[in-house]
Amino acid sequence: MRKFHVYWYYYGSEKPANTTVTLTNELMNTVIDQTRHPINEAQYRQHCKRDLDAHGVLVLPAFLTDDALANMVEEGRQCQHLAYYTVSDHNVYLKPHDPAFSDDHARNRLVSSSKGCITTDQIPDRSVLRALYGSSTFKAFLGSVLDEPALYEYKDPLSSINVHYAAQDQELGWHFDNSSFAITLLIQKPDAGASFEYVKDVRDADHGDMNYEQAAHILDGDSPVKNLSMDAGALVLFRGRNSIHRVTPTQGDTTRMLAVLAYNTEPDIALSESARMTFYGRLG
Repeated sequence: MRKFHVYWYYYGSEKPANTTVTLTNELMNTVIDQTRHPINEAQYRQHCKRDLDAHGVLVLPAFLTDDALANMVEEGRQCQHLAYYTVSDHNVYLKPHDPAFSDDHARNRLVSSSKGCITTDQIPDRSVLRALYGSSTFKAFLGSVLDEPALYEYKDPLSSINVHYAAQDQELGWHFDNSSFAITLLIQKPDAGASFEYVKDVRDADHGDMNYEQAAHILDGDSPVKNLSMDAGALVLFRGRNSIHRVTPTQGDTTRMLAVLAYNTEPDIALSESARMTFYGRLG
């Protein structure tokens, strides 16, 4: 069995620590379980696209091989001390307070989010996660499923790959995403809690319909929600711009680790300086 650990063992020879690993077709098989997920096949891509279009979410269980997942877990644990931790109160629309509405209105009502985060520049060049993110084969698969002609990394040095850490009682409050899609890999599942809950198509952001009434019912716990089940090693594609979602508090001694793979549909886009300071505590 090939061993990965913190740095890759590359057909028996150790890659230098400052060398980025490129995923050749052969190496891709050591990272992605292509027996289960043949990402190069047009029929499989079409199947994934249909599921995502129909449900707004696509979960590909056991997407990673056991070795690749073990590498990401160990790397995540060794980098955790670098994480920037935040606790923030925000409304579900991720917008500034609107004085036209009361504090307890769905537009302004505050929920809490708390997590730790490491950024792209803190992920080693030798990382299997970095190699997967930059793989042309992987990006072509994502582009086909998302119906995007091209995907680009962020221009700034922090935002393309993030690893999120959620320990005991840390959570992600109800919110809508600003982007049209999110791509994540669950690296480590906690002992309990950390349930991904969502309600599909609550608002229509492109046409200005915020649907405050249904949002209020969800915040009050009076509306049914769906629960997204996933285990470590799963790849998840989620359209969260109009679908409200949250992750409930982590329970137990095992920290939840989630990799966020962020792409843009146009080149040379950076996350705003204010967003970088909020999420990462620095600009670069």
